[in-house]
Amino acid sequence: MTIHSVLVANRGEIAVRIIRAAKALGLRTVQVHSQADAGSLAVKLADEAIDIGPAAAKKSYLNIEAVLAAAKAAKVDAIHPGYGFLSENADFAEAVVAAGMKFVGPDAAAIRLLGDKVAARQVAARAGVPTVPGSDGRVSDLTEAAAIVSRIGFPVMIKAAAGGGGRGIRIAHSLEEFERHFPQASAEAAAAFGDGGLYIEKVIEKARHIEVQILGDGTNFVHCYERECSLQRRRQKVWEEAPAAGLPADVRKRLCDSAVALARSVGYSGAGTVEYLYDDASRDFYFIEVNTRIQVEHPVTEMITGLDLVQEMLRIAGGQPLSVSQDDIVIAGHAIECRINAEDPHRGFMPGPGPVETLAVPEGEGIRFDTMLFAGYAVPPFYDSLLGKLIVHGADRDACLAKLRTALAGLGISGIPTTVPLHQALAADADVAAGRFHTRFLEHWLETKFAAPPSGTREVA
Repeated sequence: MTIHSVLVANRGEIAVRIIRAAKALGLRTVQVHSQADAGSLAVKLADEAIDIGPAAAKKSYLNIEAVLAAAKAAKVDAIHPGYGFLSENADFAEAVVAAGMKFVGPDAAAIRLLGDKVAARQVAARAGVPTVPGSDGRVSDLTEAAAIVSRIGFPVMIKAAAGGGGRGIRIAHSLEEFERHFPQASAEAAAAFGDGGLYIEKVIEKARHIEVQILGDGTNFVHCYERECSLQRRRQKVWEEAPAAGLPADVRKRLCDSAVALARSVGYSGAGTVEYLYDDASRDFYFIEVNTRIQVEHPVTEMITGLDLVQEMLRIAGGQPLSVSQDDIVIAGHAIECRINAEDPHRGFMPGPGPVETLAVPEGEGIRFDTMLFAGYAVPPFYDSLLGKLIVHGADRDACLAKLRTALAGLGISGIPTTVPLHQALAADADVAAGRFHTRFLEHWLETKFAAPPSGTREVA
């Protein structure tokens, strides 16, 4: 089936990104939107826009019936779910296909298999990919869990079997903490994902979070090298870069080859990400999960490879083979992405929705700002606070950091608080410049090194 038109079942900067990629391929674009997003940039850019309900996501962007009704009314060939919302919902992917359209992403079977973190661990193990020591499957009760913990030792991480985004996760350093956190994690997972299932993993001290971008068309499979995502706050990524700083070449090859082996083992189709924990001391890495969608941080991969991953997804969904072979994909330079959120980093990252008074975007070679913003746009309070991503590319990591500092200085967003000051401080930090960080680095850094603004002032980027 050839794709001539695509409906974007998402919002914000990723909706804008998909529309622009689709238009570059000559596709007609249809944007669904909630009533709160009627004046959004995605609505302005799309060839057609359809209101699918109230501001609440459950009544609009998560309403499968409303999205499908809009797609049928617009007579589109495909639906791109972006990330979040319905992007990893196997029932939605199935319903799209049943309605005679293409789902831009892997099929429902792959989403179900890899979206269940326990099942994904088992798939990884069968494909020869190392997994973090822990439970072999879901843990049914506290007694069984305690026996596993006594075998692998503390600290351990209790994790939701379904979902992502850092929810349904607890770390326990003792049996007392474990017994307290286990039911809390289950309840949070049930509330967030409709599934209270849990599994257990050993905590890898001072691990780095490294992920590999994969592409597949069901027959051919490639990797697009790795990204480093270790700078996290509350297990939410803040800053990403590609390639990973200081990663030995032999480790890079083993990591990337393992991701392709996993993709091949399930006949993967579309874009996806295989995520790992990496131990610098031992040079060992461990599989943690697969994200069966485009990632927020995909632009850093695009910057170092020259690929357009969203266009690749659309081509694959239209039945075309991969446009590149593994030998075509090479690393050129270094790229860093900073997530710019409508939050005040000096006040506990309190969200700050509201009208954008002015917007100044830095320009120049190797500078990119993926955003939904424009001057006069009112950021709604109903959704994720991500405003956009500032991405820079340089000949090497030092050049990239220098360019990032300049670009951050030139990024001006007035009227609402943003996390630009946080990224300016990180870009100036000696440990960050040297690549001396891990998944727990940022939390400690925020407590000890991130200076508050002078009393009585309100810092707005």
